[in-house]
Amino acid sequence: MVYTYHCTSPIGGITLASDGKALAGLWFDGQKYFPHKLISESTKAELPIFMQACNWLDIYFGGKEPSFTPPISLHTTPFRKTVYDILLTIPYGQTMTYGEIANIIANQQGAEHMSAQAVGSALAVWIKRLPF
Repeated sequence: MVYTYHCTSPIGGITLASDGKALAGLWFDGQKYFPHKLISESTKAELPIFMQACNWLDIYFGGKEPSFTPPISLHTTPFRKTVYDILLTIPYGQTMTYGEIANIIANQQGAEHMSAQAVGSALAVWIKRLPF
């Protein structure tokens, strides 16, 4: 079962999705790949994971670094999971390019090169659909 919850932020409404235990999706209202069908077929609920995620967002949008990360549920390929795990290491207030992520993966795998385009594609797939 998929549960959803809507919270507000300084940049607009945010819809969260969960499998009941971990955060499985997050969309800004009106974004290009907003999952209208998923939302219409889900059950609205005020789950602890949603309260934790909204608290994290409040801290973040308040200009502070959250001291925790809500549990995230990722049902995906090993490559995409590797990309997402690297995203979680980006320090607060900093950015990382697809090329930098690709270089980290190449080093981890002992490969000479990894495609930055593959990293971008892995993220694009995640943005377009719920990862579970």
